[in-house]
Formats: sequence, C-alpha cells, structure tokens
Amino acid sequence: MIEVHIPSYGVLKLKKAVFDFNGTLANSGVLVDSVKNAMDELSKSLKIYVLTGDTFSSASSQLEILPCDIVIAPKENQREFKKSFIYELGCSDVVAIGNGRNDAEMLKSAALGIAVDNGEGIAVQTLLSADIVVYGIDSVFELLLNPTKLIATLRG
Repeated sequence: MIEVHIPSYGVLKLKKAVFDFNGTLANSGVLVDSVKNAMDELSKSLKIYVLTGDTFSSASSQLEILPCDIVIAPKENQREFKKSFIYELGCSDVVAIGNGRNDAEMLKSAALGIAVDNGEGIAVQTLLSADIVVYGIDSVFELLLNPTKLIATLRG
C-alpha cells in the first residue's frame, strides 16, 4: 500500500494501480523499455492491472513478463468498461493512469487519476478528468515510488 497525507487534499491509501497500455505503457504496441524495472518495484506496494483495448494486439505478448493482471476491454463501450472496472475494484484505493479518450471516466472515478503524455498525446476529456498530468511514463513511476512528490503536486 502507498499511504500519503496531503495537506488540504486528504489521505490517499492506494492499494491498486490500473494502467492503460497503448500511449501509456507502450508506444505503437511496444512496451517502453523502462517499464519492466519500474513495474517490478511498484508491484511491491500495489496490485497492478493493465486494462487495454489492445489496439495493436500485442498487449499479452508485451506484458507476459510483468507482475500485472492483463484485462482486454471489448471493442465497443471501452470507456464504460474501464469505468466499471475501477468501480468493481473499489474506487477509493485505486490510482488510474491513461491517456486516451476511453480512459477519461476511469481517471475521474479513481482516488487518483494520472494522465500521461507518452508521445501519443492526451485526449482533452482525459486531461480534464485527471488529478495530475505528466509527460512520460517514467514520471508516473517517479510519483508513485516517491509519494512525497504527490504531496508537492497535490497540496492545497
């Protein structure tokens, strides 16, 4: 668990992380090199899920070596599917990370939503649904592995 007390914001008690795949952990269906080590480290604190529409049909092969559960979203209604997944996990202890339009409700529903521009851009609706916006997936891992940085970003 990651617990952090943020002045004028509240207490985050994160137990689960839900990542989108393409545009977040991967570019054009290929996992970003630095993700494996960072995810190995993060999995010591959080249960990790990768929730993806699997646009390039590569998620399973790219993620098989990582400590995460892979969930393939249906082709239709991905936005609602991802939101429902967060609710099923229990919104109050989930951090959600994504960039696409179908990630907007997922980020908004989670205790902490992080929009990441990993070179493929961020949908405007997702940008507006996020608590934090970062450039590059490495920045997401930096925030979660060093929670003091969350305080600096979110305090009121």
